[in-house]
Amino acid sequence: MMKADLAQQRSLLELAEIDGELTRLGHRATHLPEQLRYDEVQAEQRAAVDRLSVVALALEDLDAQVAKLESEVDAVRKREDRDRGLMDSGSVGDSKQLEELQHELGTLERRQASLEDTLLEVMERREQVAADQAREQAAIDTLEHDLNAARQARDAVLADVEQARTERSARRAEVAAVLEADLFALYERQRGNSGIGAGRLLGGRCGACRIELDRGELARISAAPEDEVLRCQECGAILLRLKAPGE
Repeated sequence: MMKADLAQQRSLLELAEIDGELTRLGHRATHLPEQLRYDEVQAEQRAAVDRLSVVALALEDLDAQVAKLESEVDAVRKREDRDRGLMDSGSVGDSKQLEELQHELGTLERRQASLEDTLLEVMERREQVAADQAREQAAIDTLEHDLNAARQARDAVLADVEQARTERSARRAEVAAVLEADLFALYERQRGNSGIGAGRLLGGRCGACRIELDRGELARISAAPEDEVLRCQECGAILLRLKAPGE
């Protein structure tokens, strides 16, 4: 039967409390509201970048359409200038040929007007898309600022958590060093099994699993010597019969 004096039991209780703190710090480090905020802003930024890419592609397509239409308008104008040059030169003596030139000029004028109308529509669409591009870029710039702020807030909290973990881990090593080897080994085995190695007896409740112990078990515990190492019949944790400050 394992024995542990009150000093050893107090050290073991402190060790259990430190391990509880370390568990809570570990959970906190992986469930930070600041991390959630960072992830949300990052997701918004990625969505904005994706939208900007779509807008940029649309703008490239419209630029290509504008260039093509301007080229076609320029070609029609050159053809009109050539035909008018022929008519004005007086070199066309054949009435049929003159009539064909006049017909072609009418066709070219209608074609030019149609192309210019289409070009105007495309340029108006381009102007709208360019405005969309500017808005998306402004949104990305704002989100980049927000992301940096969220990152700094998260990193500051993580640094605090890590500092606390370092301090508590150092204290844990100090406490573990004063525990008897067999008691510490028992504690570590139980902690490996259930996550909690020891707990203080709180009234009739185990401080590790929080389960109320039956009367027979409580009677057995009360009759045991104070230096006897007891285990919870429910969870197996070491039961420490230490009074809380003020009791």
